[in-house]
Amino acid sequence: MSLSPARVLAALNAVRPPDQASPVMGKAVVIGGSIAGMLAARVLSEHADSVVIIDRDDLHATGGRPGVPQGTQLHALLPGGFLQLEQMFPGFREQALAQGAIEAPPAARRNYLDGRLKVVVPDDADSLAGSRPLLESLIRQQVLRLPNVKTLTARATGLVFDGPVTSGVRYDVGGSPGVEHADLVVDAMGRSSRLSDWLAEAGWERPALRRMTVHLNYATALFRRPEANPEHAVVLALHSPTTSVDVAGAAFFAIEDGRWMAMMAGYGENRPGRTAEDFVRRLREQFPPEFATVADSEMLGDVQTYRHADSRRRDFHAVTRLPAGLVGVGDAVASFNPVYGQGITAAALHAACLSHYLRPGPDLGLPARHFFALQKIVVDAAWSISTSADLALPHVDGPYPRGYRFSSWVSRQIVAATVTDVATARRFNDVVSMRKHPSSLATPKVILGALRANRRTR
Repeated sequence: MSLSPARVLAALNAVRPPDQASPVMGKAVVIGGSIAGMLAARVLSEHADSVVIIDRDDLHATGGRPGVPQGTQLHALLPGGFLQLEQMFPGFREQALAQGAIEAPPAARRNYLDGRLKVVVPDDADSLAGSRPLLESLIRQQVLRLPNVKTLTARATGLVFDGPVTSGVRYDVGGSPGVEHADLVVDAMGRSSRLSDWLAEAGWERPALRRMTVHLNYATALFRRPEANPEHAVVLALHSPTTSVDVAGAAFFAIEDGRWMAMMAGYGENRPGRTAEDFVRRLREQFPPEFATVADSEMLGDVQTYRHADSRRRDFHAVTRLPAGLVGVGDAVASFNPVYGQGITAAALHAACLSHYLRPGPDLGLPARHFFALQKIVVDAAWSISTSADLALPHVDGPYPRGYRFSSWVSRQIVAATVTDVATARRFNDVVSMRKHPSSLATPKVILGALRANRRTR
C-alpha cells in the first residue's frame, strides 16, 4: 500500500496530545546522544520499560558535546521543528526562554534575497533563537529526567544478532568490552555512522549511500549584544547561486548571554570570514544595514570555521535484507547542506515517524519497514528542498533529476515571488520549515500566483 507523502507529512506535523504509556518492548538502546538520539529516546520512553543511550561523551555534563564538531556554528530552529519540540516537551518554550533563548515571532525575523527585503508573513509560526549547545542541552535535560532513561558512557563497537533479529549493542569502556541487550536498537551516530559496516560484516545488506558534493565553508563569530530584546532576533541574507559574489549568504541570531551569533558561508574555494578583520569587513560592506550593527559590536573570541563536504543519505527503505529490531534516525540516515537549517527539524520529524511506527504495537520480530517508509517521506522532502537549490550552484554537477530544467525554472519563479507576495511566501515557508510537503508548491495555483507577482514587480 503506497503512502501519500503530503498526508503523511501533515499527520507527522499534526498537533496531538502526548501518548499514553503503552510499552511494546522491554529495553531499547539508542547509539548516540545527539539531538536525534535524544528525541528518539523521548519517544521510546513511552513504549519501552527502559531506554539506554550509549555515547562516548558524558551526557550529564553541561554545555556542548566534544562529539559535535559543528556545535560552534550557527544552528536554526525552524518553526516546524519548534512546534515538534513543544509537542514532545510541553512548556519547552518557557524553559528555553528562562535559559536565555530569544523569541523569534514572524515580525522579529528579517529575510533578504539578493539584497531585497522579503515580505513578512504575519501569521507564520513562531520560533526561538539560541545556540546549538543551549538547545541541545535543554533537550538533553528534559530526556534524562525521564525515570526510565539512563546513559552509558562508552564506545559502541558493533551489533549482536539473534538470527534475523538485532538483539543488542557491543560496547567498550576503557578497554573492557560489554553487551547491552535490546529489543530495539536505534542508530543515532550521525554522518559518520558505522552501522552500514556492521551490517555488511554480519552478512546483511549495506544500504546504498547517495552523496551530493557541495563543499560548503562556514565561518561563525560571536559579538556582544547590548539590547536585551532586539527588534530583529533573526536576520538572514542569501545570494542566489547565479550571482557572482563569493559569499553564499550570511545570518545573525540573538542568542543567550547577551550575544549575537553571526555566520557567513561560501562554496568551493570561497572561504569568507576566516579572519576577524575579513569577517567584520564583509558584514559592513556586503550585507544589509542590520549586519553593520553587529559588526560595530565587540567581537567575543575567535572566528570558528567548519567545512561541510557533501549532503548524503542512506536508503534503508530500499534494503531487501534488513534485520528486525533496528532503525536509524537523524544524520545517520540523511544529512543535508546545513545552510538550509533542516537538521534539528528533520531529527524531530524522524522521532515523530518512530512514534507513529510504535503506537499501534508493531511486531518487533519483523524488519521496521513501515518506519523506514514513513521516514523516506521526510527524507525525500528535505532532500528535494536542499538538493534542488544546490544543483543550481556552478560547482555542483548533478546528478540532475528528470525534468530538472523545468522544475528549476518553476523554483526560481516561486523563490522570486516570496520577496513581494505574502501568499507565495506563506506556502514557501511552510515547505522549507517542513510543515508541508514540497508538492504543495507544484500546483497551478501557486505557480500562476508566483508568475503574476513577479510580473507586478518588473
